[in-house]
Amino acid sequence: MKQNNNAMKATFEDSNSPLIMLISLGCDKNLVDSEMMLGMLSEAGYRITDIEEEADVIIVNTCCFIGDAKEESINTILEIADLKKSGHLKGIVVCGCLSERYKDEIIKEIPEVDAIVGTSSFDDIVEATRYCLEKSGRNSFYKDISAPCITGKKRLVSTGGHYAHLKIAEGCGKNCTYCIIPKIRGKYRSVPMESLIKEAEELVSQGVKELILVAQETTLYGTDLYGKKSLSKLLKELCKIDGLEWIRIQYCYPEEIDDELIATIKEEAKVCNYLDLPIQHCSDSILKKMGRRTDKADIERIVAKLRKEIPDICLRTTLITGFPGETEEDFEELYRFVNETEFDRLGVFSYSAEENTPAATMENQVPDEVKDSRRDEIMELQQAVSYDLSEKRVGKVYRTFIEGRDTKEDVYVGRTYMDAPGVDGYVFIKTDMNLMSGDFIDVLITDFNEYDLIGEPVNV
Repeated sequence: MKQNNNAMKATFEDSNSPLIMLISLGCDKNLVDSEMMLGMLSEAGYRITDIEEEADVIIVNTCCFIGDAKEESINTILEIADLKKSGHLKGIVVCGCLSERYKDEIIKEIPEVDAIVGTSSFDDIVEATRYCLEKSGRNSFYKDISAPCITGKKRLVSTGGHYAHLKIAEGCGKNCTYCIIPKIRGKYRSVPMESLIKEAEELVSQGVKELILVAQETTLYGTDLYGKKSLSKLLKELCKIDGLEWIRIQYCYPEEIDDELIATIKEEAKVCNYLDLPIQHCSDSILKKMGRRTDKADIERIVAKLRKEIPDICLRTTLITGFPGETEEDFEELYRFVNETEFDRLGVFSYSAEENTPAATMENQVPDEVKDSRRDEIMELQQAVSYDLSEKRVGKVYRTFIEGRDTKEDVYVGRTYMDAPGVDGYVFIKTDMNLMSGDFIDVLITDFNEYDLIGEPVNV
């Protein structure tokens, strides 16, 4: 999973209004919430800054999915608390997963925090901010974690303006034994399709050319609202939006991928031939302990089917090493599977025991040094896999989305359909052309390095 630490900014006309800084930690789904909060704050007349020392209020949108994310969130809050003791800062708001999970601990241990906002209550961010500025003590803002998704809010896009994430659902109902998400984000709730289409149209009108669909699980979209999987229908509706070039799908559980979705990816030109399949492991015994609803044979079947129906599909996955009870034989099976399957993109996390999850109390917990060693072995293997796959791409031409220019190296930086921003690779392009972020050009791949490609424009 990717860790964000983005201080987002914009400028507004009223130079006398308070300055607000927002730090967004964790996943892309959290980032969407942060962008909505920034939009609400800007509409309320607040100015946004990315300079800590000049902020009147700092908001920290936290993550606590795994131990490292929890530690990052806590350390960030403590650093901001030090600013309040010594500087201009008037108030601190903590929101997101950590505030939902550890409200009482934050109140007790970090008295510098003025307001705490739950995961389903971030639409109260303006009130929470005002509360801080009015110096009226400490307050908490919470709704039931299974409340309907917050929709219809203007977003202040923080990703550069040419791509954006579209969160299509909230919560999860899978209840994997290692995961705390259902307890802090609630049951699976889809965002109504009409709200998503409207939001997408607004984003495209602002210059967004790539939409990245995210949720804890995208493949179950619509089952709660419409009684059936509706991701394919949503994709087809999004494809009708003029000016939208790419749609990328992330977080697809393999057991939920059906023929309709495969056909839609294959037939709709705007839908990237890219899927993120978080399989976590391949050993049947470990998958069962994880509470996953698939087995190795099913994973192999869906991977083979995707590659048969969409030969150029790019498949990304994530794995967990050192899950309780993972034997050396289980790990060797995973190692062989990664070597044989050759995923285009792959990330690995050492298992993190999260309190109040079934896995945290399982027998045969794996020592940290073993977890990390196994993680490193898989990543070293994947580096070799990636090298071989990149070598095969030399001489091919790919439509490439320009993200910007690296002035130090004097190259443009782009992405192919195989590259999700922030987690996958890049294409470095040497050219005298005058390109702008958001442009699309055809690039001939001439060379490569560990995870990135190198190329030059063609047909220009």
